[in-house]
Amino acid sequence: MGDLFQPMHLLVIGLIVIVLFGGKKLPELGKGLGEGLRGFKSGLKGLEEEDADEKKKKDELEAKAYQEAKMAAEARVAAEAKLAAEQKAQQQAVTK
Repeated sequence: MGDLFQPMHLLVIGLIVIVLFGGKKLPELGKGLGEGLRGFKSGLKGLEEEDADEKKKKDELEAKAYQEAKMAAEARVAAEAKLAAEQKAQQQAVTK
């Protein structure tokens, strides 16, 4: 398969293309091929941007959920500390 794309083979393929399509049609074919490839690349770029946007939204949601969980845990710890302090104060008041 490596011997297929030697310079002489490519030259023969190029001559066959010129004979089949003619010199006037080749620029049109090249232009059409270029536009097709450009459209394909832009389509792929659009998909990559959509994936990046989805990942960014997911990361933002995870960060928000983490912050909410952290705040809830801190509130729970503060409430438990307050309750423990109140119970300790009641015990001291009873023992006096």
